[in-house]
Amino acid sequence: MSSADINPFLKQAVIIPATAKHTATVIFLHGLGDTGHGWSETMRYIASSHIKYICPTASVMPVTVNHGYHMPSWYDVYTLNCGMKEDDTGIKEAAKRVHSIIDDEVQQGISSEKIMIGGISQGGALAFYSAYTYPKPLAGIIGLSCWMCLQHLLPKENSSIPVLQCHGDCDNLVSYDWGKMVSDYIKTFNSSCHTFKTYHGLGHTNSVQEMMDMKDFINKHLPEDLTA
Repeated sequence: MSSADINPFLKQAVIIPATAKHTATVIFLHGLGDTGHGWSETMRYIASSHIKYICPTASVMPVTVNHGYHMPSWYDVYTLNCGMKEDDTGIKEAAKRVHSIIDDEVQQGISSEKIMIGGISQGGALAFYSAYTYPKPLAGIIGLSCWMCLQHLLPKENSSIPVLQCHGDCDNLVSYDWGKMVSDYIKTFNSSCHTFKTYHGLGHTNSVQEMMDMKDFINKHLPEDLTA
């Protein structure tokens, strides 16, 4: 039985199976208004044969920052400014759903230490919160062009988890300075396993170099187990 049969949260997910023995999993969360399909081709582009990639799709809901327009969203967003009011309940519920995907993978025999969470924009913010509130060790976090939600409530269960942050210095939606503030905060408790990469001239999007950096980070922290 597949994860999509077990977990209702994965009914609209794109799941890219490992083509060799499955020993690791990457869960990648899309940005506001996108879907798992929007990032599945990127995951295929950087895929390694031993890794399963899961790209779930958020439920459609009205989003305050977009004047109540209905779109795929992990939780409500009131504004895109540092220090903004946040949808505490929605964020916590979304994190529980991400945790349920991790739990499914663990039940299928993948150690939590072989599972990585990543995301872009709103998905990256949720990836941070989900990873730092998960009670077991994880392989890493990837945050692209994103902020960190409910920063003041983070228990930092995985405070030493490796982190890759990527941000374009011409991002006019989630400001580069906001990304740097998140980086500075993470370095207060995890300076040795955190990398912040700047992409000059890049707006609120991704680039080939950024994808290669992400692939290198994934393969470094989720190497193929040649003894498996």
